[in-house]
Amino acid sequence: MRHQKERIFNLPPVILWIVVLLVAIEGFSQLIAPETYLEILQHFAFVPGRFTFAFDPARVTAAFNAIPEDAEFRAQAARFFLGDGKPLWWTPLTYAFLHGGWLHVGMNCLWFVAFGSPVARRFGTPRFLLFCAVAAIAGAAMHYATHMADLQPVVGASAAVSGVMAAAVRFVFQPGAPLDESLGFGDRANEDHAYRQPALPLRDILSNRSAISFLGFWFLANFLFGTIPMPLDTGATVAWEAHIGGFLVGLLAFRWFDPPAASPLRAAT
Repeated sequence: MRHQKERIFNLPPVILWIVVLLVAIEGFSQLIAPETYLEILQHFAFVPGRFTFAFDPARVTAAFNAIPEDAEFRAQAARFFLGDGKPLWWTPLTYAFLHGGWLHVGMNCLWFVAFGSPVARRFGTPRFLLFCAVAAIAGAAMHYATHMADLQPVVGASAAVSGVMAAAVRFVFQPGAPLDESLGFGDRANEDHAYRQPALPLRDILSNRSAISFLGFWFLANFLFGTIPMPLDTGATVAWEAHIGGFLVGLLAFRWFDPPAASPLRAAT
């Protein structure tokens, strides 16, 4: 009996291509001149203060003036990222394609492969891409709500990654959908069956031991990010508020992206 050849990379194509894109962008940013990379950050990273300056310039000016006189570099950087003071409306999405070094992009890709794969298989490519975009924008919005006058650029796909992690919680811990199967291992029939399990109702998450343990660990980790600075490759700190924004969208808005339940699989005879 012939057995189907197992693929080396058992990943949904959309996951593979997103990872390739993120790695390629980081590789390109490492090759270009620092001045060119700063211009890319200026135009595509998310800078909360640029949006606030458009309707409340005094608030941003006060924050700028609060920079100590001896922090000349910080003042120059703030002035650079403020630019002409006009909001760049695409940056709440484009910031997710930029990263602060290989460690940053590597960790995001690792978690994106692990948790994005089951979500991509369940949602399908169009819904999945829209979901990731909404999670990234929600992350930018949450960060903006807590850093309205900040002129430090924010980069990274962490909000989108947090969104797919939360979405996965809604179904990978269900009976019949153990985490090892839903991450893409095992035969194809088991995978399809696992991804079609009914989603865990939001009100029932607190009674699911696996789901609540995962949620507790995730929120504890992000609490530590907020209280203990965790420097990235470039010395930038973790924008943990953006993680929270993406995660909440994944958890609360899951049903808006979840496709209608497929017909139950017929039992093998």
